[in-house]
Amino acid sequence: MEWLAGKRPNSVVYVSFGSIAALTSEQLLEFAWGLANSGREFLWVLRNEEVKGSHAAAALPLPPEFWEATRARSHVASWCPQAEVLQHEATGAFLTHCGWNSMLESICAGVPMVCWPLGADQQTNSRFACSEWRVGVELGGNVSRHEVKTAIGEAMEGDKGKEMKRMATKWKEKATAAALPGGPSWVNLEKLVNEVFFVYNAILLYNA
Repeated sequence: MEWLAGKRPNSVVYVSFGSIAALTSEQLLEFAWGLANSGREFLWVLRNEEVKGSHAAAALPLPPEFWEATRARSHVASWCPQAEVLQHEATGAFLTHCGWNSMLESICAGVPMVCWPLGADQQTNSRFACSEWRVGVELGGNVSRHEVKTAIGEAMEGDKGKEMKRMATKWKEKATAAALPGGPSWVNLEKLVNEVFFVYNAILLYNA
């Protein structure tokens, strides 16, 4: 959060692939050089065990040339308070694996996404983000540095970037309203709680 302080609004790419995903060393390099070649400032959460066969940050196969090229505009950490990072005004795009929690946090923060789904529900989540909600752009499975650079550019600048940001802001407003008293999320949660208590009380009466 200290590193983000003072950065220009919507200028930083936040990168995180969740707590389970593992990349090959080749994929790591393509993402690294895609970020470097984008010319953008970026905050990359890179777990020590995120690369297959790597168990320590020092073992991550990132060349010295990458660190030299990005030192002035990057910050790499093994963890961060993701919701706070996404809510920060400096965060302009989220490069994500499309896990549901990450999707919700990005939508609630109004941040456009660069989507790289890996498995489970992530392909479906990415389709919604890119095609239905129009807040994301998707990367292919065999990711390349050129594709990463291009997608980041699309998400953060030009007409497409402006439209993605407009839609992201719209969905943020909808998410905020849904969680207020009387909103659909509030009502659904209240309904769930009431049903749980109804079943619980019925069991108590049955066993009385």
